[in-house]
Amino acid sequence: MTQAMRAHHGRDESSYPPMLPDAVIFAHSTEEVAAAVKLCSAHDVPVIAYGSGTSLEGHVLALHGGVTIDLSQMNQMVAVHGEDLTATVQAGVTRKQLNEELRDTGLFFPIDPGANASLGGMAATRASGTNAVRYGTMRENVLALTVVTADGRIIKTGTRAKKSSAGYDLTRLFVGSEGTLGIITEVTVKLYPLPEAISAAVCSFPGTGGAVSAVIQTIQMGIPVARVEFLDENGVKAINAYDKMALPQKPLLLFEFHGTPASVAEQAQLVQAITAEHGASDFEWASRPEDRSRLWAARHNAYFALLQMRPGSRAISTDCCVPISRLAECILATQADCEAQGLVYAIIGHVGDGNFHVQMLVDPDDPNDIARAEKVNSDMVTRAIGMDGTCTGEHGVGMHKMAFLVEEHGEGAIDTMRALKHALDPKNIMNPGKIVRW
Repeated sequence: MTQAMRAHHGRDESSYPPMLPDAVIFAHSTEEVAAAVKLCSAHDVPVIAYGSGTSLEGHVLALHGGVTIDLSQMNQMVAVHGEDLTATVQAGVTRKQLNEELRDTGLFFPIDPGANASLGGMAATRASGTNAVRYGTMRENVLALTVVTADGRIIKTGTRAKKSSAGYDLTRLFVGSEGTLGIITEVTVKLYPLPEAISAAVCSFPGTGGAVSAVIQTIQMGIPVARVEFLDENGVKAINAYDKMALPQKPLLLFEFHGTPASVAEQAQLVQAITAEHGASDFEWASRPEDRSRLWAARHNAYFALLQMRPGSRAISTDCCVPISRLAECILATQADCEAQGLVYAIIGHVGDGNFHVQMLVDPDDPNDIARAEKVNSDMVTRAIGMDGTCTGEHGVGMHKMAFLVEEHGEGAIDTMRALKHALDPKNIMNPGKIVRW
């Protein structure tokens, strides 16, 4: 086992320093994962599941050493049941790979967190992304799982049936458990028919408040937009430089509409009228696939684009989610906090479901710089929880948001979570040090 291999698996996209496992195992089947976990359980060795390493809150870091089980080579399509709108895949299949496999079926898998994440990792972190406003999150789109438990047993949760009243909902228990209760090795997901027509539009606003208010009115009117993304002026500036675009350097909304040609046209006209009421300008259509792809590629590159705005920096990325009626208030207050702290930052959001992200660039060797960013994060999360929101809409808890989980749910709920952890992982070997303290 080379040091480079351990180092590769000892970091993710978070701002934490590397934490290396003692060994890395590349699994190719559920049975191999089970055998490895049994061996680790016998010797009380920590086990960390690893997919594509795109997590943002320290999920895959080997806080206590141990063995990382890399699932990326478990990348086989198990079955596609087009007539039932379902697919079963091994955990290492990525979202782009799945959609490539579905290309000739007229179906697609809509959950799009931006990064080309693995389906196992997306299930483990309860991921969502740009399409969540219409299609939901992994919570709504996972039907069944194959899981290796902490003692090395293989269990199956759920079926391909659309609903069930049979026993405890173990599927929902493991979705979002971040590898702390078991290792997901296969995932059965819902599929959707490809829309007959797709259109995208982009428009700019004089200020953040107008942009977010336009989104709120769009959602409250029940217009079924497929995607609506917000970028503040810093985010727009970053993607203009990174992707050689010429978008007005103002707060921006990026919409996408799915449906029949007539329904798409109607949705778009309604949204254009709403955005105009809130001061939008430069409303532009992108009906050609290549134009839409370029816009969405730029949006997905925003994380890497902002990193170029302060060379040598690391990003502290955070998110929260609030009821849609409080979204503008929460974003504007967070924006003011970032300005007051003098940070290089961008606010980017899946604002259709009240979720936004803050990316703050810090000098990893400057404790004061990091402290300023963490102050913004703490204030933002406390504000969101006070608005009956959540400390994380899609990043997950990992290491970074464990304290905020207590603030959000209270000690009683955390004790219940801890009891589940103790029951399913009595030796505390499954990704220890994440979500709840032992």
